[in-house]
Amino acid sequence: MRSIPVEKNKEYIVEIIDNGFEGEGIAKVDNFTIFVSGAIKGETVKILIVKVLTSHAFGKVLKIINQSKSRQEVDCNTYKRCGGCNMRHIKYEYTLIMKQNAVQSLVNKTLKNKIQVKPTIGMKNPFHYRNKAQYPLGVNKENEPIVGVFAQRSHEIIPMQKCLIQNTISEKIAKTIVEFIKSNNISIYNEKTGKGIFRHIVIKVGVKSDEIMCILVINGKIVPKEEQLIQVLTTKFPNIKTIVKNINTKNTNVIMGKENINLYGDGYIKDILGDYTFKISPHSFYQVNPIQAERLYNIGVEAAKITSNDIVFDLYCGIGTISLFMAKYAKKVYGVEIVEQAVEDAKENAKINNVDNTEFIAGDTEIVLDDLVNVKRIVPDVVMVDPPRKGLDNKSIENILKIRPDRVVYISCNPATLVRDLAKFEDVYDVGKIQPVDMFPFTAHVECVSVLNLK
Repeated sequence: MRSIPVEKNKEYIVEIIDNGFEGEGIAKVDNFTIFVSGAIKGETVKILIVKVLTSHAFGKVLKIINQSKSRQEVDCNTYKRCGGCNMRHIKYEYTLIMKQNAVQSLVNKTLKNKIQVKPTIGMKNPFHYRNKAQYPLGVNKENEPIVGVFAQRSHEIIPMQKCLIQNTISEKIAKTIVEFIKSNNISIYNEKTGKGIFRHIVIKVGVKSDEIMCILVINGKIVPKEEQLIQVLTTKFPNIKTIVKNINTKNTNVIMGKENINLYGDGYIKDILGDYTFKISPHSFYQVNPIQAERLYNIGVEAAKITSNDIVFDLYCGIGTISLFMAKYAKKVYGVEIVEQAVEDAKENAKINNVDNTEFIAGDTEIVLDDLVNVKRIVPDVVMVDPPRKGLDNKSIENILKIRPDRVVYISCNPATLVRDLAKFEDVYDVGKIQPVDMFPFTAHVECVSVLNLK
C-alpha cells in the first residue's frame, strides 16, 4: 500500500486545480487528493491538514498566497460558521460557471452522449430570495432566549444577524417573537431534557401576494399569553394573514409535528406563480425561490412541447404547480404525489384557477404509476418528473421505459442522481439538453431541466 504524502496538523503550500460539487477547492500532493473548503480553482494557498483518510485528506486555508480574480470580500459575518451559503467568497457570475462545470463533469463521466450542458441561468438580484425561513430557538450563555440558525454540522445556534438570502421580513418577525418570549419569561425547548415550550419559528412569505404565514412550533399544546402574542404580531406586521400553532412533542430532528391549530386567519396563504394562484399550507411544499421556479417551470413546459391532444403525467407534483402550468396546453394532466395534504392543496389550486383538466392522485409514485399504466391502461405522451434528491427509483424508470412516452422532462435538484438516471434512459431516448437554473444563489445547489426524446 502506498504511503500517504500528507500528515495531520502539518502545513503545506498547494495549487487548487479544481472545485468540487460542494464548491470546495481540490488540490493534489503527489497525486493524493486534498479537499480545501473556501479555496477557488487557480489559487495557491497555504493549508493546514485537519483530517487524513486513506484515499483523501481535508485541509483548511491558513493564507492565500495567490488569489483568484473570482474571489470577493465576504459580505456576511456568520458565513463561515453557518454554512447556509458556502460560496459567498466567490463572485456571483463565476458561481454560475462552477455549477455548469460541475454538471458537465458528471455528464462526461457517466453519459455515452457527452452533450454540452447549457450555461446556468442566474438571478438578476441574487439576494433575499428565500420565501421560507426556519429558525431554531435556544438560549445563550446568559440563559437568555436567542433565535438564529444552526451552525454547520451541529445543533449550536448562531444568533441571527442580517441574512442575505432570507426574506428580510422573516427576520423581523422572528426577532419580535423572541422579544416577546424574553419579556414574558416563556421557556425554550431543551433537546437534552425534552422540557420547555418554544422549539422553532417557521415563516412563509408570498413573494408576489405579500401574504405571510407564521408557524409557532411548540413542545406542548399551549403558548403562554397566546392572545397577546397574536395581537403584537398582527399589529406590527399587518401582512400576516395567518398564525398557526404546530405541535411537536417528539424528541426528533424533524422541525414540524403533524398537528396544526389555527390561532389567527384560516391556516394558509396564497401566492402567484406565472398566471396562477397557489394556496400554501403549513406542510405543503412550495418552491423556496419562486422567481427562479417560474423560469425553471417555463423551461420545462416549453421543452415538453405539449399539444392539445397530449396526456401528461406529472410525477412528484407537490401542490400542483407545474401540473397547472402544463394543463393550459394539454388534453389532460395526471399529478401524482405522496404527501396527502399536498394533493388536497393541488386539487384546491386547480379549482382556484378554474382548471378542469387535471386529476391529482395521492400515493407512492412507484405504485400509482404502475396502476395508471398497467391497470387503468392510460398511456401518457409526456412524462414530467421532479423527484426528491435521491432521484427516480428503478421501478418508475422501468415503467416509463415500458410505456415509452414520446417526451420525458426531468427536473432535478441533484445533478448526481439526474445524470445517473439519464444513463438508464440513454439506449431508448436522446438526451436533448440539460439546462441548469440557479435556484439557490451562493450555495452549491443547482437545479436542472433535462429533456428526453424517444429515439
